[in-house]
Amino acid sequence: MRVAVANWHSHVVGGAESYIRGVVTALESAGIEVAMLSERESAAGREKIELSAGAPTWCVSDIGEEAALAAMRAWRPDVVYVHLIESTTLEARLLELAPAVLFAHSYHGMCISGEKTFRFPDVRPCGLPFGWKCLLHFYPNRCGGLSPITMWQDYLKQSERHSMLPKYSAIATASEYLRRQLIANGAKPERVHKLAMPVSATFTQAGSQPVASRTDETKRIIFVGRMGLLKGTGILLDSMPAVAAALNSKINLTFVGDGPGRTAWEERARRLEAADARINIEMAGWKKPEEIRAVLAEADLLVVPSVWPETFGLVGPEAGRLGVPAAAFDVGGISEWLVDGVNGELAPGNPPTAQGLVDAIVRCIRDPAVHQRLRAGALEVSQRFDTRLHVQSLIKIFQQVAEPELRRESESLAAVS
Repeated sequence: MRVAVANWHSHVVGGAESYIRGVVTALESAGIEVAMLSERESAAGREKIELSAGAPTWCVSDIGEEAALAAMRAWRPDVVYVHLIESTTLEARLLELAPAVLFAHSYHGMCISGEKTFRFPDVRPCGLPFGWKCLLHFYPNRCGGLSPITMWQDYLKQSERHSMLPKYSAIATASEYLRRQLIANGAKPERVHKLAMPVSATFTQAGSQPVASRTDETKRIIFVGRMGLLKGTGILLDSMPAVAAALNSKINLTFVGDGPGRTAWEERARRLEAADARINIEMAGWKKPEEIRAVLAEADLLVVPSVWPETFGLVGPEAGRLGVPAAAFDVGGISEWLVDGVNGELAPGNPPTAQGLVDAIVRCIRDPAVHQRLRAGALEVSQRFDTRLHVQSLIKIFQQVAEPELRRESESLAAVS
Protein backbone atom coordinates (compact mmCIF):
# COMPACT_ATOMS: atom_id res chain seq x y z
CA MET A 1 0.00 0.00 0.00
CA ARG A 2 1.13 3.52 -0.81
CA VAL A 3 0.32 6.41 1.54
CA ALA A 4 1.09 10.03 0.67
CA VAL A 5 1.33 12.24 3.77
CA ALA A 6 0.36 15.91 3.28
CA ASN A 7 1.27 18.68 5.74
CA TRP A 8 2.14 22.37 5.64
CA HIS A 9 5.65 21.93 7.13
CA SER A 10 8.32 19.33 6.40
CA HIS A 11 10.17 20.17 9.64
CA VAL A 12 9.08 19.64 13.23
CA VAL A 13 7.52 22.93 14.32
CA GLY A 14 4.77 21.57 16.55
CA GLY A 15 2.80 18.58 17.75
CA ALA A 16 1.45 17.65 14.32
CA GLU A 17 4.93 17.29 12.86
CA SER A 18 6.18 15.37 15.91
CA TYR A 19 3.30 12.96 15.36
CA ILE A 20 4.02 12.62 11.64
CA ARG A 21 7.71 11.95 12.21
CA GLY A 22 7.02 9.07 14.58
CA VAL A 23 4.14 7.55 12.62
CA VAL A 24 5.96 7.68 9.27
CA THR A 25 8.77 5.56 10.70
CA ALA A 26 6.29 3.05 12.13
CA LEU A 27 4.30 2.86 8.87
CA GLU A 28 7.44 2.16 6.88
CA SER A 29 8.46 -0.53 9.38
CA ALA A 30 5.03 -2.12 8.80
CA GLY A 31 5.71 -2.34 5.06
CA ILE A 32 3.77 0.75 3.93
CA GLU A 33 5.35 2.85 1.19
CA VAL A 34 5.28 6.49 2.29
CA ALA A 35 5.78 9.75 0.37
CA MET A 36 5.29 13.29 1.61
CA LEU A 37 3.97 16.54 0.20
CA SER A 38 4.62 19.75 2.16
CA GLU A 39 3.58 23.33 1.48
CA ARG A 40 6.80 24.92 2.73
CA GLU A 41 10.28 24.34 4.09
CA SER A 42 10.63 27.40 6.25
CA ALA A 43 11.61 26.07 9.66
CA ALA A 44 15.38 26.45 9.63
CA GLY A 45 17.07 24.84 12.60
CA ARG A 46 14.24 22.39 13.30
CA GLU A 47 14.51 18.66 12.66
CA LYS A 48 13.30 17.50 9.26
CA ILE A 49 10.68 14.76 8.98
CA GLU A 50 12.81 11.99 7.50
CA LEU A 51 11.47 9.28 5.21
CA SER A 52 13.33 6.15 4.17
CA ALA A 53 15.98 6.43 1.45
CA GLY A 54 14.42 6.90 -1.98
CA ALA A 55 10.97 7.85 -0.69
CA PRO A 56 9.63 10.76 -2.77
CA THR A 57 9.01 14.18 -1.27
CA TRP A 58 7.45 17.22 -2.94
CA CYS A 59 7.43 20.79 -1.65
CA VAL A 60 4.90 23.24 -3.09
CA SER A 61 7.01 26.30 -2.27
CA ASP A 62 9.92 24.80 -4.23
CA ILE A 63 8.29 23.34 -7.34
CA GLY A 64 4.78 24.83 -7.37
CA GLU A 65 1.38 23.32 -6.64
CA GLU A 66 0.79 21.94 -10.15
CA ALA A 67 4.13 20.15 -10.31
CA ALA A 68 3.79 18.79 -6.77
CA LEU A 69 0.31 17.38 -7.40
CA ALA A 70 1.32 15.97 -10.77
CA ALA A 71 4.25 14.17 -9.17
CA MET A 72 2.04 12.80 -6.40
CA ARG A 73 -0.53 11.65 -8.95
CA ALA A 74 2.18 9.89 -10.95
CA TRP A 75 3.29 8.10 -7.78
CA ARG A 76 -0.29 6.75 -7.52
CA PRO A 77 -0.98 6.73 -3.78
CA ASP A 78 -3.72 4.46 -2.46
CA VAL A 79 -4.47 6.93 0.34
CA VAL A 80 -3.65 10.57 1.02
CA TYR A 81 -3.10 11.15 4.75
CA VAL A 82 -3.87 14.84 5.35
CA HIS A 83 -2.74 16.82 8.40
CA LEU A 84 -2.46 20.62 8.61
CA ILE A 85 -2.83 22.28 5.20
CA GLU A 86 -2.81 26.08 4.95
CA SER A 87 -4.23 26.38 1.41
CA THR A 88 -7.87 25.33 1.13
CA THR A 89 -7.43 25.08 -2.64
CA LEU A 90 -4.63 22.56 -2.19
CA GLU A 91 -6.65 20.61 0.38
CA ALA A 92 -9.61 20.37 -2.00
CA ARG A 93 -7.37 19.09 -4.80
CA LEU A 94 -5.84 16.46 -2.49
CA LEU A 95 -9.35 15.15 -1.84
CA GLU A 96 -9.76 14.58 -5.58
CA LEU A 97 -6.45 12.79 -6.03
CA ALA A 98 -7.14 9.63 -3.99
CA PRO A 99 -9.22 8.46 -1.01
CA ALA A 100 -8.26 10.86 1.78
CA VAL A 101 -7.94 10.36 5.53
CA LEU A 102 -7.71 13.44 7.75
CA PHE A 103 -5.98 13.44 11.10
CA ALA A 104 -7.74 16.24 12.97
CA HIS A 105 -5.06 17.97 15.05
CA SER A 106 -7.08 21.15 15.54
CA TYR A 107 -10.41 22.88 15.01
CA HIS A 108 -9.95 23.69 11.32
CA GLY A 109 -13.38 23.93 9.75
CA MET A 110 -15.02 24.24 13.16
CA CYS A 111 -14.16 27.79 14.30
CA ILE A 112 -13.38 31.18 12.69
CA SER A 113 -10.19 31.65 14.73
CA GLY A 114 -9.43 27.93 15.07
CA GLU A 115 -9.19 28.33 18.85
CA LYS A 116 -12.74 27.32 19.84
CA THR A 117 -12.52 29.68 22.82
CA PHE A 118 -14.45 32.66 24.16
CA ARG A 119 -12.11 35.22 25.77
CA PHE A 120 -14.74 37.58 27.22
CA PRO A 121 -16.24 38.07 29.78
CA ASP A 122 -14.01 35.16 30.86
CA VAL A 123 -11.95 32.54 29.07
CA ARG A 124 -13.99 29.41 28.43
CA PRO A 125 -14.39 26.76 25.70
CA CYS A 126 -16.92 27.39 22.93
CA GLY A 127 -19.18 24.46 22.15
CA LEU A 128 -21.09 26.05 19.24
CA PRO A 129 -21.07 24.33 15.83
CA PHE A 130 -19.53 26.39 13.06
CA GLY A 131 -21.85 28.61 11.03
CA TRP A 132 -23.02 32.17 10.43
CA LYS A 133 -23.97 32.55 14.10
CA CYS A 134 -20.24 32.48 14.90
CA LEU A 135 -20.06 35.96 13.38
CA LEU A 136 -22.45 37.20 16.07
CA HIS A 137 -20.12 35.99 18.84
CA PHE A 138 -16.79 36.99 17.30
CA TYR A 139 -16.61 40.53 18.72
CA PRO A 140 -18.78 40.29 21.89
CA ASN A 141 -16.86 37.21 23.08
CA ARG A 142 -13.46 38.33 21.69
CA CYS A 143 -13.01 35.10 19.73
CA GLY A 144 -10.17 36.56 17.64
CA GLY A 145 -8.70 39.86 16.55
CA LEU A 146 -10.46 43.17 16.02
CA SER A 147 -10.15 43.50 12.24
CA PRO A 148 -13.50 42.93 10.46
CA ILE A 149 -11.64 42.21 7.22
CA THR A 150 -9.58 39.45 8.85
CA MET A 151 -12.68 38.07 10.56
CA TRP A 152 -14.53 37.82 7.24
CA GLN A 153 -11.55 36.30 5.40
CA ASP A 154 -11.06 33.72 8.14
CA TYR A 155 -14.78 32.94 8.17
CA LEU A 156 -14.76 32.26 4.43
CA LYS A 157 -11.64 30.10 4.74
CA GLN A 158 -13.06 28.04 7.59
CA SER A 159 -16.34 27.73 5.67
CA GLU A 160 -14.42 26.05 2.85
CA ARG A 161 -12.75 23.68 5.32
CA HIS A 162 -16.11 23.02 6.98
CA SER A 163 -17.60 21.96 3.65
CA MET A 164 -14.74 19.50 3.12
CA LEU A 165 -15.19 17.56 6.38
CA PRO A 166 -17.95 15.25 5.04
CA LYS A 167 -15.85 14.56 1.91
CA TYR A 168 -13.06 12.75 3.74
CA SER A 169 -13.23 8.97 3.47
CA ALA A 170 -12.22 8.81 7.13
CA ILE A 171 -11.16 11.16 9.93
CA ALA A 172 -8.89 10.07 12.78
CA THR A 173 -8.54 11.99 15.99
CA ALA A 174 -7.02 11.62 19.44
CA SER A 175 -9.96 12.31 21.75
CA GLU A 176 -13.64 11.61 22.13
CA TYR A 177 -14.07 15.33 22.79
CA LEU A 178 -12.80 16.23 19.32
CA ARG A 179 -14.71 13.34 17.75
CA ARG A 180 -17.96 14.84 19.06
CA GLN A 181 -16.95 18.27 17.77
CA LEU A 182 -16.28 16.86 14.30
CA ILE A 183 -19.65 15.09 14.15
CA ALA A 184 -21.44 18.23 15.36
CA ASN A 185 -19.78 20.06 12.48
CA GLY A 186 -20.94 17.74 9.71
CA ALA A 187 -18.45 14.87 9.64
CA LYS A 188 -20.17 11.52 9.10
CA PRO A 189 -20.18 9.64 12.46
CA GLU A 190 -19.26 6.28 10.95
CA ARG A 191 -16.18 7.85 9.37
CA VAL A 192 -14.75 9.48 12.51
CA HIS A 193 -12.38 7.29 14.52
CA LYS A 194 -10.85 7.99 17.92
CA LEU A 195 -7.40 6.41 18.12
CA ALA A 196 -5.17 5.97 21.17
CA MET A 197 -2.24 8.30 20.53
CA PRO A 198 1.31 7.03 20.06
CA VAL A 199 4.07 7.98 22.49
CA SER A 200 7.36 8.93 20.84
CA ALA A 201 10.12 6.33 20.92
CA THR A 202 12.23 8.92 22.72
CA PHE A 203 9.98 8.53 25.77
CA THR A 204 9.25 4.80 25.51
CA GLN A 205 12.94 4.13 26.15
CA ALA A 206 12.29 5.03 29.78
CA GLY A 207 12.34 2.39 32.49
CA SER A 208 9.31 0.52 33.79
CA GLN A 209 9.53 1.93 37.32
CA PRO A 210 8.94 5.56 38.32
CA VAL A 211 11.82 7.24 40.09
CA ALA A 212 11.40 7.99 43.77
CA SER A 213 10.06 11.37 44.86
CA ARG A 214 12.76 13.81 45.90
CA THR A 215 13.39 14.58 49.53
CA ASP A 216 14.92 18.05 49.09
CA GLU A 217 12.86 21.20 49.53
CA THR A 218 13.02 22.39 45.92
CA LYS A 219 10.04 21.48 43.71
CA ARG A 220 10.82 21.14 40.02
CA ILE A 221 7.93 22.03 37.71
CA ILE A 222 8.03 21.95 33.91
CA PHE A 223 5.95 23.37 31.08
CA VAL A 224 6.42 21.99 27.55
CA GLY A 225 4.77 23.63 24.56
CA ARG A 226 4.19 26.80 22.63
CA MET A 227 4.26 29.79 24.93
CA GLY A 228 1.19 31.98 24.61
CA LEU A 229 -1.97 33.32 26.20
CA LEU A 230 -4.22 30.34 25.43
CA LYS A 231 -1.48 27.89 26.39
CA GLY A 232 -1.71 29.40 29.85
CA THR A 233 1.81 30.83 30.10
CA GLY A 234 0.60 33.86 32.03
CA ILE A 235 -1.70 31.99 34.40
CA LEU A 236 1.09 29.54 35.24
CA LEU A 237 3.46 32.39 36.04
CA ASP A 238 0.78 34.09 38.17
CA SER A 239 0.27 30.90 40.19
CA MET A 240 3.90 30.53 41.32
CA PRO A 241 3.90 32.87 44.38
CA ALA A 242 0.84 31.09 45.81
CA VAL A 243 2.37 27.66 45.07
CA ALA A 244 5.64 28.62 46.81
CA ALA A 245 3.69 29.93 49.81
CA ALA A 246 1.42 26.89 50.08
CA LEU A 247 4.35 24.46 49.86
CA ASN A 248 6.74 26.68 51.82
CA SER A 249 9.51 25.55 49.49
CA LYS A 250 11.68 26.70 46.63
CA ILE A 251 10.20 26.39 43.13
CA ASN A 252 12.19 25.78 39.97
CA LEU A 253 9.87 26.37 37.00
CA THR A 254 11.22 25.54 33.54
CA PHE A 255 9.51 26.57 30.30
CA VAL A 256 10.49 24.40 27.33
CA GLY A 257 9.22 25.95 24.11
CA ASP A 258 8.92 29.24 22.34
CA GLY A 259 6.32 31.72 21.18
CA PRO A 260 5.77 35.23 19.84
CA GLY A 261 5.44 36.77 23.29
CA ARG A 262 8.46 35.11 24.89
CA THR A 263 10.25 38.39 25.66
CA ALA A 264 7.24 39.67 27.59
CA TRP A 265 6.96 36.41 29.53
CA GLU A 266 10.67 36.59 30.39
CA GLU A 267 10.26 40.10 31.78
CA ARG A 268 7.28 38.95 33.83
CA ALA A 269 9.32 36.00 35.15
CA ARG A 270 12.16 38.28 36.25
CA ARG A 271 9.71 40.43 38.22
CA LEU A 272 8.35 37.36 39.99
CA GLU A 273 11.85 36.21 40.89
CA ALA A 274 12.72 39.65 42.25
CA ALA A 275 9.58 39.69 44.40
CA ASP A 276 10.01 36.17 45.86
CA ALA A 277 13.44 34.61 46.42
CA ARG A 278 11.89 31.13 46.54
CA ILE A 279 10.99 31.28 42.83
CA ASN A 280 13.45 30.48 40.04
CA ILE A 281 12.21 30.51 36.43
CA GLU A 282 14.14 29.30 33.38
CA MET A 283 13.07 29.97 29.81
CA ALA A 284 14.88 27.06 28.12
CA GLY A 285 13.57 27.64 24.57
CA TRP A 286 12.90 25.01 21.93
CA LYS A 287 14.48 21.61 22.58
CA LYS A 288 14.79 18.33 20.70
CA PRO A 289 12.81 15.32 22.01
CA GLU A 290 15.81 13.74 23.69
CA GLU A 291 16.54 17.06 25.41
CA ILE A 292 12.92 17.34 26.57
CA ARG A 293 13.18 13.81 27.94
CA ALA A 294 16.26 14.76 29.95
CA VAL A 295 14.50 17.80 31.44
CA LEU A 296 11.38 15.78 32.27
CA ALA A 297 13.47 13.10 33.94
CA GLU A 298 14.48 15.70 36.54
CA ALA A 299 10.96 17.08 37.05
CA ASP A 300 8.53 16.53 39.89
CA LEU A 301 5.50 17.72 37.95
CA LEU A 302 4.37 18.61 34.44
CA VAL A 303 1.87 21.47 34.28
CA VAL A 304 -0.42 21.80 31.24
CA PRO A 305 -2.11 25.16 31.93
CA SER A 306 -3.93 25.49 28.59
CA VAL A 307 -7.10 27.53 28.91
CA TRP A 308 -8.36 26.64 25.42
CA PRO A 309 -9.89 23.18 24.76
CA GLU A 310 -6.78 21.14 23.96
CA THR A 311 -7.61 18.44 21.44
CA PHE A 312 -5.60 15.96 23.53
CA GLY A 313 -2.25 16.98 25.05
CA LEU A 314 0.21 14.20 24.19
CA VAL A 315 2.93 15.72 26.37
CA GLY A 316 1.03 14.31 29.38
CA PRO A 317 1.39 10.61 28.48
CA GLU A 318 4.96 11.29 27.28
CA ALA A 319 5.87 12.69 30.69
CA GLY A 320 4.03 9.76 32.24
CA ARG A 321 6.48 7.35 30.64
CA LEU A 322 9.09 8.95 32.91
CA GLY A 323 6.85 8.71 35.95
CA VAL A 324 6.04 12.43 35.95
CA PRO A 325 2.45 13.25 36.97
CA ALA A 326 0.58 16.29 35.65
CA ALA A 327 -1.62 19.15 36.76
CA ALA A 328 -3.88 20.73 34.16
CA PHE A 329 -7.13 22.54 33.55
CA ASP A 330 -10.06 20.25 32.70
CA VAL A 331 -10.52 21.47 29.11
CA GLY A 332 -11.00 19.66 25.80
CA GLY A 333 -9.49 16.18 25.68
CA ILE A 334 -7.21 16.59 28.72
CA SER A 335 -9.38 14.45 31.02
CA GLU A 336 -9.08 11.53 28.58
CA TRP A 337 -5.53 10.93 29.80
CA LEU A 338 -5.41 12.84 33.12
CA VAL A 339 -7.44 11.22 35.91
CA ASP A 340 -7.83 13.03 39.23
CA GLY A 341 -5.87 11.32 41.96
CA VAL A 342 -4.46 8.66 39.62
CA ASN A 343 -1.78 10.31 37.48
CA GLY A 344 -2.21 13.92 38.55
CA GLU A 345 -4.86 16.50 39.34
CA LEU A 346 -7.38 18.47 37.28
CA ALA A 347 -8.26 22.10 37.93
CA PRO A 348 -11.72 23.44 36.95
CA GLY A 349 -11.60 24.69 33.37
CA ASN A 350 -14.80 26.67 33.00
CA PRO A 351 -13.52 29.21 33.75
CA PRO A 352 -9.85 28.44 34.44
CA THR A 353 -8.33 30.42 37.32
CA ALA A 354 -4.85 30.82 38.80
CA GLN A 355 -6.13 29.67 42.20
CA GLY A 356 -7.63 26.53 40.68
CA LEU A 357 -4.28 25.72 39.10
CA VAL A 358 -2.46 26.45 42.38
CA ASP A 359 -4.69 23.98 44.22
CA ALA A 360 -4.11 21.24 41.61
CA ILE A 361 -0.32 21.73 41.67
CA VAL A 362 -0.18 21.70 45.46
CA ARG A 363 -2.30 18.53 45.71
CA CYS A 364 0.19 16.77 43.42
CA ILE A 365 3.46 17.57 45.19
CA ARG A 366 2.76 18.64 48.79
CA ASP A 367 2.64 15.11 50.26
CA PRO A 368 5.58 12.84 49.29
CA ALA A 369 3.47 9.68 49.63
CA VAL A 370 0.73 11.09 47.38
CA HIS A 371 3.33 12.29 44.90
CA GLN A 372 4.94 8.86 44.71
CA ARG A 373 1.52 7.27 44.13
CA LEU A 374 0.84 9.74 41.31
CA ARG A 375 4.24 8.91 39.79
CA ALA A 376 3.29 5.23 39.66
CA GLY A 377 -0.11 6.11 38.21
CA ALA A 378 1.46 8.32 35.55
CA LEU A 379 3.62 5.45 34.35
CA GLU A 380 0.70 3.01 34.39
CA VAL A 381 -1.69 5.28 32.46
CA SER A 382 0.99 6.12 29.88
CA GLN A 383 1.24 2.44 28.89
CA ARG A 384 -2.18 2.75 27.24
CA PHE A 385 -0.65 4.92 24.51
CA ASP A 386 1.43 2.80 22.17
CA THR A 387 2.78 3.52 18.68
CA ARG A 388 2.38 -0.07 17.49
CA LEU A 389 -1.32 -0.22 18.42
CA HIS A 390 -1.94 3.23 16.95
CA VAL A 391 -0.37 2.30 13.62
CA GLN A 392 -2.25 -1.00 13.47
CA SER A 393 -5.54 0.89 13.85
CA LEU A 394 -4.42 3.47 11.30
CA ILE A 395 -3.51 0.83 8.70
CA LYS A 396 -6.95 -0.76 9.11
CA ILE A 397 -8.55 2.60 8.33
CA PHE A 398 -6.29 3.03 5.29
CA GLN A 399 -7.23 -0.43 4.05
CA GLN A 400 -10.94 0.25 4.48
CA VAL A 401 -10.88 3.47 2.47
CA ALA A 402 -8.41 2.20 -0.15
CA GLU A 403 -10.05 -1.14 -0.90
CA PRO A 404 -12.60 0.20 -3.41
CA GLU A 405 -9.81 2.04 -5.23
CA LEU A 406 -7.55 -1.02 -5.22
CA ARG A 407 -10.43 -3.18 -6.46
CA ARG A 408 -11.17 -0.82 -9.36
CA GLU A 409 -7.49 -0.78 -10.28
CA SER A 410 -7.37 -4.59 -10.25
CA GLU A 411 -10.49 -4.83 -12.44
CA SER A 412 -9.04 -2.26 -14.87
CA LEU A 413 -5.79 -4.24 -15.22
CA ALA A 414 -7.73 -7.45 -15.73
CA ALA A 415 -9.79 -5.84 -18.49
CA VAL A 416 -6.67 -4.65 -20.29
CA SER A 417 -5.03 -8.07 -20.14
